[in-house]
Amino acid sequence: MSAPRWATFDCYGTLVDWNGGISAQLARLWPDADAAELLERYHEIEPRVELDGNLPYSEVLTQTLRLLADSEGLDLAATDERALAESLPSWPAFPEVPGELAALRERGWKLAILSNSEPDLLNASLLQIRTPVDATITALDVGSYKPAHGHWERFRERDDVDPARHVHVAASSFHDLRPAEELEIPAVWINRLGEESPFPRTAELSDLNGLADALDGIISE
Repeated sequence: MSAPRWATFDCYGTLVDWNGGISAQLARLWPDADAAELLERYHEIEPRVELDGNLPYSEVLTQTLRLLADSEGLDLAATDERALAESLPSWPAFPEVPGELAALRERGWKLAILSNSEPDLLNASLLQIRTPVDATITALDVGSYKPAHGHWERFRERDDVDPARHVHVAASSFHDLRPAEELEIPAVWINRLGEESPFPRTAELSDLNGLADALDGIISE
């Protein structure tokens, strides 16, 4: 009997609307600022904070928001410093996500989420995703943030994982496509923003619609 087919996923940006969740809070905190510019600056700062792999993601969100305010000369009340961490559980899944993940399960795929998050926050997001998964691995579990390899190394420790029957699915070129190339994992890029990437991918989709067919084309049953 063949080993199961595994699809691993990044969560925020791939399954859950990460940019939308952050942007909503930035606009609420600083309604007169350019939200698009603030979001771009946020994405520049957060990976630097994540270099301390022992920080819980809720603290990464808090420190990044504080550094963003400092760098842009914006006022941030102490009561608002945890705005991102406190709002994250309400960030919605993209509309097509529950149905497409359910289709994968129906076709026999096992699903795992490898997230730069922490268990409590990811569990809240799973309620938004509304589809059960077979495994979760967070940055808090492995003591590092992607693009470090810790998530994939921990995943490969599972007895039921055959690397030849594993595909990774993600929206981030920096956090996911690069390490997938380094680890020789076939990757499907969910390119929601129409970006360019120098890193290889086995397939590219604009959202999760059609993912089940794409994955079946990469690894047959």
